[in-house]
Parts: sequence; structure tokens; C-alpha cells
Amino acid sequence: MSIITLDPVERMLDAAENGITLIKNREILHYTYIPDTILHRDSEQEQVTQSLIPILKHSRPSNLLVYGKPGTGKTLVVKKILSKIQSRVEKSKFPIKLIYANSKEETTLYGLLVSFGRQLGLNEKELPSTGLAISEVFKRLLKIIEKNQLNAVFVIDEIDYLAHLISKTGKDILYHLTRANERLTEGSLTLIGISNDLTFKERLDPRVLSSLGEEEIVFTNYSVEQIRKILEGRIEQALVKNAIGEAALNLCSAMAGREHGDARRAIDLLRVASEIAEREQKTSINEDHIRMAGQKIEENKEVSALQSYPLHEKILIIAVMKTAELSTGGIYTAYKNICKTVRQQELTQRRVTQMLSEIELSGLITGRIIHQGIHGRTKKYKLTISPDLIKETFKDDLTFEDIL
Repeated sequence: MSIITLDPVERMLDAAENGITLIKNREILHYTYIPDTILHRDSEQEQVTQSLIPILKHSRPSNLLVYGKPGTGKTLVVKKILSKIQSRVEKSKFPIKLIYANSKEETTLYGLLVSFGRQLGLNEKELPSTGLAISEVFKRLLKIIEKNQLNAVFVIDEIDYLAHLISKTGKDILYHLTRANERLTEGSLTLIGISNDLTFKERLDPRVLSSLGEEEIVFTNYSVEQIRKILEGRIEQALVKNAIGEAALNLCSAMAGREHGDARRAIDLLRVASEIAEREQKTSINEDHIRMAGQKIEENKEVSALQSYPLHEKILIIAVMKTAELSTGGIYTAYKNICKTVRQQELTQRRVTQMLSEIELSGLITGRIIHQGIHGRTKKYKLTISPDLIKETFKDDLTFEDIL
């Protein structure tokens, strides 16, 4: 007697079509979704709006810095207000251009400026994606602003990462951006910086700081109860009725509340937990689904970070993993040995030390200064992730097959 087994793909598709559905609108569970009402941020919305009101009165607003921990609603509020202003200025004869870019997503200074250029209307021929000097790219941005007499507002999200790029490359485009109005005879340029790091100003040139921080707004952390209310609003719109129990909702709010009052993390937890429960064909989301979602989000974040590194940073992470001596010198010795094994030309110790500091910023490793009496001091590093995760992430990379 033959046994007929359903194709696994067909089985999953049947479950998706005919099985239990918990999510009715996935878009609402994505962090980029801008709700009609942004809860617990009335004061901040008023402050940002007040800062930008001059542009509706045909004058240049002050430069603005918006601070707050991740997930405190900074980007959400700024994008909402830009959208509201845009809908009004389209009816006006005053030429206004509102432009947004995330400096971490663009990854290079050149890429960030090209992103601004594309939104100003410059095509590939007018502004190539590669090949020009930074000064020339900047000149072309000012030229199009001046030609069209635009009153441009550049929003730079995660501007703290831009400050890091500037310190690494020595090319201070923030200085040029904050001085742009001195070179413009027509039009104007206003900067809005959004930062997760309250201390990033310490890395700025004082001349930049005096111009950039004309106005400042700080977004405070959400409380656990506020996060719960935010989640309730998303749940009502995004999930079917009774899709999540009280205990699971409380756990989701508490887990995100511990992360500096991070509403974005709470929404991510809810989305991933919903997907896990739906795949298991459960009728509701429970506490185990929330815990599983937390673990999955952390792993995905770390894997993405590991995969994004260039070759020598990957070699350095493996060196930290493999060496028992976690001082900078010990790690450099291990790094050189791995370079020989994988037939790569080693970088200088100075560059490797810089790379260690850069990787430390991502949170994959952590370092602390150790005082050694008459021998001075050294910095020792250790992994914050499991060696197994590194091995699993790099296992398909042929370069490392003989060393993992």
C-alpha cells in the first residue's frame, strides 16, 4: 500500500491560504509605518513643528538637532511633520524642498551627498554615483539649490554615524553643509540632525557645533506603560481580535521597556512573535512566542552585522574568537597568523587597532582599559556574541574553511 505525502511547499501554501491567520495588516507592524496619531509625543511634535514654521512664512528655519535613544519616536515625528509641511508647501509658490537621508544606510560620505543630489533632481550624468571629489559633489548640490532658488531642508538621520565617518576620513562635510548659506546667493539650506547618541557633539568641530545646534530637542524614553499603549494601538489595527493574551502583551512591553524604553523594539517583537505563532498555526500569541521573537531578533541583528564586514574585519573578529590573549598586541599576532593562513596581506597594527575600535562600536566585541602598574596600560577585548554564531555565519565562506 503506497503512502501519499503532500509536498512540503504545497502544505505550507495550503496553511497560509486556509489556516489560522493572526496578522491582518503587516505594514502596521513595520517600524517605518507612520500612524495618524503618535502617542505620548505631543510636546515633541509641537517643538519640531515650531522650529520649522518659519519655512511656511517664507524664511529659513534654524538648524535643528533632535536627540533620543533608539525607538523613542524621533524619526517618526520628524517624518510626519515633514509630510504635513510638504502637503502645504505644494500649494505655495515659495520653492521648498524637504529631503531625508539616513547616514548609516548610505554608509559613505559620497553616498550620502549623492542621495541628497538625487532628491534635488540631479541625474547620474549631472552627479555620478562615483568618481568625483567630495568638494565637487558639494559644489553641484549648491549649484542646483541656487539655480532653482530652493529653500532646502536636509534631514540627516543617525547623524552620529556621520560624525564617526567624518572622524575616520577627515572629510568634514558637516562643516561645509553648515556654511552653505554663506556661499548661496539664492535659496537656502537648513539642516535637521537626528541622533541616537547624546554625546556625539563632543566629536564635532566647535565651528560646526555652533551652527548645527541652533535649536535642540531631546526625546525622553518611553515608560513600560506608554509602550504598552503604543502596542495596543498597533494590535488593534494590525492583528485579528484576541490575537494576543494579556501576559504576552505585558512581557513584550517589559522586554522593550528594559531596552531604554524602545518602542521600535516592542513593535519588532510583536511582529516576529505574530509570525512565529502564525507559522505554528496557534490561535493566539503567548509568552513563549515573545521570548522566541527576542532571541531571533538578536541573532538576526548579529548575523547581519557579521556578514556586512569587509574581509579584514572578519579576520579580526575570528582572531578575537581564537586567541586566549585578548590584549591589542595578542589579537594583532593572531590576526597576522590568520592572514598568512588565508593568504592575505596583513594590515598595520595601527590600522588593526582602529578596526577594533570600529567593531566595538557595533557591540560585537567589548573592550576595557587594564592598568598594569609600571608597564602602563593596555586595552583588552572580548566577544559579546557566541563563537558558534561566528562559525555558523562564516561557514560558507571558502576563505575561512581551513581555520574555523
